Amino acid sequence: MIAIAAGSLALTGCSKNEGGKSGRDSKKDQKEAAVQSKAVTYVDAAGSTGPAKDVPGAKPGGTITIYQEAGLSHLDPAQIYVSDAGQVANLLFRRLTQFQEDDKGNVSVVGDLATDSGKSSDGGKTWTFTLKDGIKDENGNPITSADVRHTVERQYAKFIFDGPTYLQTWLSGADYRKALPGGGFDGKHLPASVLDTPDDKTVVFHFDQARPDLPQTLAMAGYAVVPAKGDTKEGYEKKPVATGPYKIAENKPGKTLKMVKNTNWDPKTDSVRHQYVDGFTIQFGVTESTQTKRLIADKGENRNAIQLTNGVEATQIQDVVNNPEASKRTVKGYQPYVMTLAFNLDRVKDKKVREAITYAVNSKSLIAGEGGAYGGDVAPNYFAPTLPGYEASYDPYGRLKTPQGNIAKAKETLKDVPAGEKKIVFAYPNSEAGQKRKVAIEDALTKVGIDVVAKEVDSASYYEQIGKLDNPYDAYITGWGQDWPSPGTVVTPIYDGTQVFDGSANYSHVKDPKVDALIKKALTQNPTDAAKTWKEAHHYLLENVIPAAPLWYTKQFQISGSNVGGARYGSVSSLIDINRLYLKS
Repeated sequence: MIAIAAGSLALTGCSKNEGGKSGRDSKKDQKEAAVQSKAVTYVDAAGSTGPAKDVPGAKPGGTITIYQEAGLSHLDPAQIYVSDAGQVANLLFRRLTQFQEDDKGNVSVVGDLATDSGKSSDGGKTWTFTLKDGIKDENGNPITSADVRHTVERQYAKFIFDGPTYLQTWLSGADYRKALPGGGFDGKHLPASVLDTPDDKTVVFHFDQARPDLPQTLAMAGYAVVPAKGDTKEGYEKKPVATGPYKIAENKPGKTLKMVKNTNWDPKTDSVRHQYVDGFTIQFGVTESTQTKRLIADKGENRNAIQLTNGVEATQIQDVVNNPEASKRTVKGYQPYVMTLAFNLDRVKDKKVREAITYAVNSKSLIAGEGGAYGGDVAPNYFAPTLPGYEASYDPYGRLKTPQGNIAKAKETLKDVPAGEKKIVFAYPNSEAGQKRKVAIEDALTKVGIDVVAKEVDSASYYEQIGKLDNPYDAYITGWGQDWPSPGTVVTPIYDGTQVFDGSANYSHVKDPKVDALIKKALTQNPTDAAKTWKEAHHYLLENVIPAAPLWYTKQFQISGSNVGGARYGSVSSLIDINRLYLKS
């Protein structure tokens, strides 16, 4: 699932007065997180028909204020692969399929623009989707199969560099851009043998092997439909065309984003979303600590406010926990993200340096900065508790026994390393959370004799900057979570050698023949056999390649104003479920 928005997703911080006694039970949290590792179910046409089931007590009217520290990474759906824009995308954009969640956290895939979650044939190599009647964009233009084709083909264009690549690579291989360099804008299209649109209502995908996960893939924000009319290529970021219940009325990047009702959205066609409030206004540049203070105080417009991807700030967690009135306005849960210190393998070539840093990093200090047990747990490996195949006791670097870092082991590992290689250029986002993380990394690495040169990066473009192949950094903290419950959505995007290009999530630039062979093998196996292969790849990566040092598993702890109704933790977004909100008065 997408990268954690750097610093904009500053996961609930630590408190000085918390110590280790947070009242949170990590083992219980991890058990609850296992619900996210359950396979999703695919829903038929009957379950994909709107309107969405009403939220009890919901009322119409009013505007919800959203607080956010950093600006959004993107607004062009094809570029969205980070959680901040992903939340906003739920309000603005529709895709062929969509995730639906019940009150127990069980997740299914329903038809969104499509009448159902898709029909497979030819042993799962062919998937057919039929579009619902009466769906229009914000300008009143009907959504047809030509718009779906346009959406897929524009993903091949060079200006799209930051979003998911599953669909493109499944259709046209790792070098998919060569199959359609113009992205469809030059009048050339993918052949019908790959993508067929025989009429205005039908879309057919043809793959060279079974793709049972396609309905989940198409439910990602990155595959939301971009209508052909109104596509301004690079300029689409500024004013994308809405298909969801809200549209953009005003966009001042980094300052405010105002969304109002999309009058061309028809609730009868949508089984997931609501349109209770008149609009949402995001205020950017509001620090996590300021957000928390405002929402605890609960005065004026703060009563109508929520946090987008930020959470309760570290030093104020106990102020919320010990305040019954504020505490009842919180949502919390385990996220699918594993935070790691990723190494740029093009620059940090000495394996001993990577190994020493993996021993040295101080997970305890980093988690303290996130809110202690409310913000996360020590990560001994790359698989989160929400992922099938998670091994709680797989801990090759002793992270669970020495969460504060094994300084002696790190120094011993570094003893024969030349002094010139003991320098690390560390990139961090210019947010409150980024500052805390910088201090923790500097402190741990300095203790073992590594010279840390810290470089500040703009939070909104953090992942874009570290996603450049020729970036000038040796290491950076990244967070990654499953796109759906499969190790393939973690290992493949982050560690596949064919995924080394600008904008890729392979932030470490891993190109390892054995890893690539194991990925290829797992992707063609049944789930039981694939689980063993993913496990082998995971162990080999962590012990032999060491592309990153595992740091912590993330949790979210957010607070809303007292007049906001319908708030619950969404296991799909791992944040407040933005689709259900209303104002009580």
